Amino acid sequence: MTVNTPLCFRGKKILAPMVRVGTLPMRLLALDYGADIVYCEELIDIKMLQCKRVINKVLETVDFVAPNERVVFRTCERERERVVFQMGSADAERALAVAKLVENDVAGIDINMGCPKEYSTKASMGAALLSDPDKIESILTTLVKGICKPVTCKIRIFPSVEDTVNLVKRIEKTGIAAIAVHGRKKEERPQHPVHCDVIKAISEAVSIPVIANGGSHDFIKEYADLETFQKATAASSVMIARAAMWNPSVFRKEGFCPLKDVMQDYIKYVLRYDNHYTNTKYCLCQMLREQLETTQGKKLHAAQSTQEICEVFEMGDFYEETTAILEAKKTSLETKTQDEDDQMEDPDVIKMAVRFDKREYPPQITPKMYLLEWCRKEKHPQPVYETIQRPLDRLFCSVVTVAERKYRSTLWDKSKKLAEQAAAIVCLRTLGVPEGKLCEGENHLINKRKRGDQECLISRDHGENLAEPSHKKANFIEGTSDVNVPEM
Repeated sequence: MTVNTPLCFRGKKILAPMVRVGTLPMRLLALDYGADIVYCEELIDIKMLQCKRVINKVLETVDFVAPNERVVFRTCERERERVVFQMGSADAERALAVAKLVENDVAGIDINMGCPKEYSTKASMGAALLSDPDKIESILTTLVKGICKPVTCKIRIFPSVEDTVNLVKRIEKTGIAAIAVHGRKKEERPQHPVHCDVIKAISEAVSIPVIANGGSHDFIKEYADLETFQKATAASSVMIARAAMWNPSVFRKEGFCPLKDVMQDYIKYVLRYDNHYTNTKYCLCQMLREQLETTQGKKLHAAQSTQEICEVFEMGDFYEETTAILEAKKTSLETKTQDEDDQMEDPDVIKMAVRFDKREYPPQITPKMYLLEWCRKEKHPQPVYETIQRPLDRLFCSVVTVAERKYRSTLWDKSKKLAEQAAAIVCLRTLGVPEGKLCEGENHLINKRKRGDQECLISRDHGENLAEPSHKKANFIEGTSDVNVPEM
């Protein structure tokens, strides 16, 4: 387990957790402009527990990838000692499981106890936790005892200052490293004044660092206002949400950078770390704000890809250059990986560079079906397929074992089904057995099916019971149920 220098939460300027905004490009941009600590967007514990940790060698990132191949959380070495992972959770054991999953890749863990939105509160997470102090204590205590990284939480205030202070004192006893306080009640929104007096009362009542949040509307218009907000709340640090979303260079001591430069800097990180275009588009729209009705704003709104977004901001050439660099790197790594695979490969595996193309075969006929039929005819055991997925590019390779010999294609495929069909082709071609292609002429499996259909029709004409033919057909299909025709 890697143990880094504990994160300090005093005298810091912090990027707040923001859904759809706090992704890797925005976090890195905030760090570039002077943020000391950055929080990721809230990520739900159940979703994270479905993820697999993957080292992305092309992007040089650590990705937490969902079963549907979507990257739920992406981070990199540049932020590892300054990023806090915020999760939504209402269960101590789930929270601990997620924290253990990510703790070696982040600087701290935070529990969201302040989000008033329904998607969070309906699962008893976010601000809903404020009504259950016992659960708050259980979650935080479990995390503090269970991981080596600092634990924080982010809350909203109660209508009563006394109730708020009492809760924070109870939270302090769990051993957390700091507490972020959004100075609004859970029913209040950004247009309502932030309650600096309540944050100040909390700051004076506890010894752990208090991080003041919620000042974008009333206080923070530029960097100098961060200190004003900190003094008004007597807080240890300041956490910024919307002011940073509108222009991340608010963290810059020298003052704001021109918005055009900020957006271009953001897009550079988007390309470098392969950010999804819909998320990119959303963040850029937040930066443009009142300029969304300009020609540029309308073009951005209409963009349907990262390339089109780059063209809106006169970065078409940069897109081409960056894409080419990443593709070249990917190709180089694939070649290196393939060479390593070949060196480590079982020498007894028979290899051939082939791919399965559905267009070359009759409908419903595949090489796997032909191989299965051949094994039955020769009284061999059913073919056994062992398929693996390569972390680098998530492509698949399959090895089929037939009569104690192994076969595989040297080409990796985009799906498990395609990889298995390719392995079957290698086996069939090595054995000199037909594989069912259209160019091979008469197809005995098709004829077999036609005969079966004709027998059914004859039986129907003579009024015979159809149960037996149907049963036989079902057996044939069941016997090849693992032989799925791949979707191309």
